[in-house]
Amino acid sequence: MNRRTIASWCLYDFANSFYAVLPAVLWTVYYRNVIVGNQQGLGDFWWGWTISGSMVIVAVSSPPMGAIADYAGVRKRLLMAYTLASITGVALYITVEPGMVVWGMGVTMLSYVGFEGALVFYNAYLPEIAPPEKQGRVSGWGFGVGYAGSLLGLLLALVLIRSFPDPLGPHLTWLGIAAAYLLFSLPAFFWLPKDAVPRLTVRQAASGGIAESWKTFREIISRKPTRRFLLAYFFYEDGVNTVIVTAAAFASKTLEFKTEQLIILFAIVQFSALAGAFLWAKPTDSLGPKRVVSIMLVQWALVVTAAYFVQTATHFYVVAVLAGTGLGAIQAASRAFMASLIPKGREGDYFGFYHLCGKSAAILGPLLFGYVSWATGGDQRSAILSVLALFVVGALLLTRVRAGGPPASVPVA
Repeated sequence: MNRRTIASWCLYDFANSFYAVLPAVLWTVYYRNVIVGNQQGLGDFWWGWTISGSMVIVAVSSPPMGAIADYAGVRKRLLMAYTLASITGVALYITVEPGMVVWGMGVTMLSYVGFEGALVFYNAYLPEIAPPEKQGRVSGWGFGVGYAGSLLGLLLALVLIRSFPDPLGPHLTWLGIAAAYLLFSLPAFFWLPKDAVPRLTVRQAASGGIAESWKTFREIISRKPTRRFLLAYFFYEDGVNTVIVTAAAFASKTLEFKTEQLIILFAIVQFSALAGAFLWAKPTDSLGPKRVVSIMLVQWALVVTAAYFVQTATHFYVVAVLAGTGLGAIQAASRAFMASLIPKGREGDYFGFYHLCGKSAAILGPLLFGYVSWATGGDQRSAILSVLALFVVGALLLTRVRAGGPPASVPVA
């Protein structure tokens, strides 16, 4: 493995994790409470539609864009374009004022689609830069370094919010995170492997993208391990995504956390996730990603159940540690699981469908949370408990996947 290539790949995770704290803890609360108002759950309702709308765009576009990246040889250029779109969206947060619900929704979707869309091309590098027997640990390293980026993003936000009054503090936070996102993405732009020799022109690949995606879809359907894994992933990733994007709102409204408490809460989550990603990196290779994912699904079921009953900030901090260690491990193991099932040269294409499953799954969960909260007059405990079903279904489906063992035993057909 080339150390500079691995380092630049991990640094991109570090870079985009500065952004990840915005929809998870900072911008989500600001949009719900300041821009919309959330006394009766209306902010939850609008945020649910914002995130779900973004996920529709990412889910629908990921397979054809993955095909274009592979066949037109433009993976790195697309990675750069989506990243810059996300950074632009974050910088535009400073233009959103209270009551500007639709404009706030628009810039949020721009930033989120850019962030999530770029991951299609970023993840597709994993099988190219690491051999099968080391993909689990490299995936874990990437997530671990990424959570370090989230911690620094939270620290940056804490300093700026404490040092400057509203709205200057939040505005400086949005700009500071956008700048860090750009700065730490640059090594990946320069040092990740060059784009492959194009097999088609961009126009040909684009015009054939839908047809190629349909071909890949039929191929995936015919490959039983891949088909069954993606179906399981569809459900459990929906649960993970929903908890991530709603935890701050739950803590803010139900437990009455202040902004600084939210930052501390998510610093705990990110530090725990960093530890989880690194601690489970090598076991993902030795035990196989399927076993690691199965263990983590039990842990996630405990997380949402505990969240329903939690009454104090201290208790919720304990739940945050449990969620964080599970977050880092399940994300890294899932990425390694998918990488082990991809034919050589089809990384962008297949990871496009990986994102299709992961992000289309993220449509239902936030809508479900937002609707239950709104329908019950703001009862977020009932909303968070509804996520449990997603983990149970995902775990049951995963038992049917005859793949994901230690690398030597992983079938690819």
